[in-house]
Amino acid sequence: MYNKIILVGNLTREGETKFLPNAAEIYKNAIATTHKYKKQDGTMQEEVCFLDFNCFGGQASVCAKYLRKGSKVLLEGRLVFEQWDAQDGTKRSKHALRVETMKMLDSKDSSNGQANQAPQQGQYNPNPPVQYERQNTVPDIDVDSDSIPF
Repeated sequence: MYNKIILVGNLTREGETKFLPNAAEIYKNAIATTHKYKKQDGTMQEEVCFLDFNCFGGQASVCAKYLRKGSKVLLEGRLVFEQWDAQDGTKRSKHALRVETMKMLDSKDSSNGQANQAPQQGQYNPNPPVQYERQNTVPDIDVDSDSIPF
């Protein structure tokens, strides 16, 4: 059997981090995706789909640290059917995405405008902007053309 889901969309809320009894970290959130299509009368229609998802372990801590409401992400995983007993005693269930791969699609500058934002005078900036220089150096390799086998 094959169960593979790939979604690209935006997070609908701030994520929630919990720890399981075995100390494993779990990150829970929801993603919204849209599909646009043309109806028979020629008007455009937009269909929105919301789906809860879960990340575990190291991926959960990365999500908790970097993802915010509105972040654009690509999620890849499998669809699971979750069941539980509600506080009122009723049985509840829902489908959710168990994430195997997560990719952040926002640019560094657009992460809620906080990535490279300079602090105002008198404010402490715990994450100062870092400038990196790209070095395009390729080592010189001396190769004798007679030693190449082709």
